[in-house]
Amino acid sequence: MARRTPVEVNAGSMADIAFLLLIFFLVTTKIPNEKGLPILLPPKNTHQENVKVKQKNILTVLVNSNNQLLVEKEPLNIKDLRKTTIDFLENRGSNPQSSDSPQKAVVSIKTDRGTNYNTYMKVMNEVQAAYNTLRAKRMGISLQNYLALDKEKATKKMLDKYKEAKNEYPLRISEAEQSAAGQ
Repeated sequence: MARRTPVEVNAGSMADIAFLLLIFFLVTTKIPNEKGLPILLPPKNTHQENVKVKQKNILTVLVNSNNQLLVEKEPLNIKDLRKTTIDFLENRGSNPQSSDSPQKAVVSIKTDRGTNYNTYMKVMNEVQAAYNTLRAKRMGISLQNYLALDKEKATKKMLDKYKEAKNEYPLRISEAEQSAAGQ
């Protein structure tokens, strides 16, 4: 009996087809873009300025490795941080132990290396919410309207109010270097 040669399938074009499918899926797939933290960093400063801030103008927020807050050396619940920050910023010198004015006030946040990232985000959100609440109040609108304000579609009068509120309550948050656990 004569031996038959096995039938071969031409696989030369299979590589081309696989390559085309790969390109198709790469082009049509949407890769989600993570936004990260919505914090605008200041421009790089080439010369060092020696800024002196009075201790009474600094609201110190410490977060330990157990995710507990210590605000001005007193334990505090995260849900009370917004009100404490608002009271500190609005003081305007009426309490000699607190800030002189919102323009001079600084919120200093220091975390521990063991601090949970979720806790850190909650602290940052509460401090930023305090600033946003005061800015909205200054503009005479609700916090929801302030957050939903579209600067592209806003009237000139509303934009002027927005700039005035930002100038009156400048976002001054200092993030101190993390400390090692137990320090």
